[in-house]
Amino acid sequence: MSWVAQAAMALGACASGGAAASIAFLVRSRRRRAAMRRRAALGDQVAHARKLASSSRYDNFALRYAESLTRRLFTGTATPIAPSVVAKRAGQTRAGSWFKGQSALAGCDKDVSVSAYCEARLRLSIAGLAAGLLVGMPISTELAVVLGAVGCFVGATAMKRAVRMQQRVRGACAERHLSEMLEVVALGLRSGLAFDRSFALYGSHFDNEFARSCARAYRTWSLGLSQRDEALRDLANSYDCDQLGRVIDGIVRSLRFGSSLTGVLEEAAAQARATYRTALEERVAKAPVKMMLPTGTLILPAMLLLVMGPVLLELLGGF
Repeated sequence: MSWVAQAAMALGACASGGAAASIAFLVRSRRRRAAMRRRAALGDQVAHARKLASSSRYDNFALRYAESLTRRLFTGTATPIAPSVVAKRAGQTRAGSWFKGQSALAGCDKDVSVSAYCEARLRLSIAGLAAGLLVGMPISTELAVVLGAVGCFVGATAMKRAVRMQQRVRGACAERHLSEMLEVVALGLRSGLAFDRSFALYGSHFDNEFARSCARAYRTWSLGLSQRDEALRDLANSYDCDQLGRVIDGIVRSLRFGSSLTGVLEEAAAQARATYRTALEERVAKAPVKMMLPTGTLILPAMLLLVMGPVLLELLGGF
């Protein structure tokens, strides 16, 4: 074999080896990029899960704290200040009994336990007492005692005020979106849909707290966990809105006796819209009256000092 043939064979072997090495390098780099993409996607999913776990649907600090305290007490990562009260007699106390009766209207009965509510009241009252003592102690002992008592009272009543505020917020949300829900259901009935399908359309196509509650109620009776009448009445009982209760009673009666529901819903939607407009007008009319207190206590004394100050200084200088 001549040297030309040997050189050609060597060159061919080198070329095939280089091609195999380049192919292997491309395969390894592609696998590496795919693994990096999978790790990045997994990291995004973990971060999203952590964000959902740490997020809360409550705007009030006291309810957010009670919600996190519920999870920590359940997992054992938090130690209660009064273990006997929290573990055994939380529901028998006056505060616990009140919370069990009012938590459904605030929508926090599934997120905040009675023991966490009592524990949060105790911790917030101690924190308020400590804050009052720390603020007032550098000035005087009497002021420290007064500020400590005020801070303890504010901390002890913070959870109760938060629950009542959440009740008002949810009631206002129901009053605002009730006419919208009734119009959507009436439109579905006029289009030939059944009541269940029309009711499900509102919960699946609107994004607000009342729509999510309607979607949960629909899933409850569609999965057979309860009867439709019971789910609708539970929905009405979970909101501090008298008009919603009357509308649900009318819907239940119409569905039970098979009467026409479209006209009832349209009339109820018009009435709910008029009621909400009247409530807004009343709230706007009360705004000037509410502004009189800060105006009289803050702005009026400053204006009197600005106007009467030079006159008083001249009178004092004359004497």
